[in-house]
Amino acid sequence: MGLVEFVRDVTAQVVVVAWALFFLSWVVGWALKGLPIPLTRVKKIGERILEDGVWAAFWLAVGSSVFALVSYIASSVYQPLPPPPSP
Repeated sequence: MGLVEFVRDVTAQVVVVAWALFFLSWVVGWALKGLPIPLTRVKKIGERILEDGVWAAFWLAVGSSVFALVSYIASSVYQPLPPPPSP
């Protein structure tokens, strides 16, 4: 396994965890915002969590796209080292 594959695998794992955290924050944000209690502070916290989750998803999508582009360019330009000269 080369460096490019290692970085690609680690990035894929990090992106999956980040999307799972986004989904968790989305669910918690809507749950707090939709609670049938008269505490507006709790509802505002849910709204902030929801907004932060949306921004995180946007930047995660942008970052994943940029990394995929850089990885594609690196893999198309990459050439293995030539073998050492034999005496």
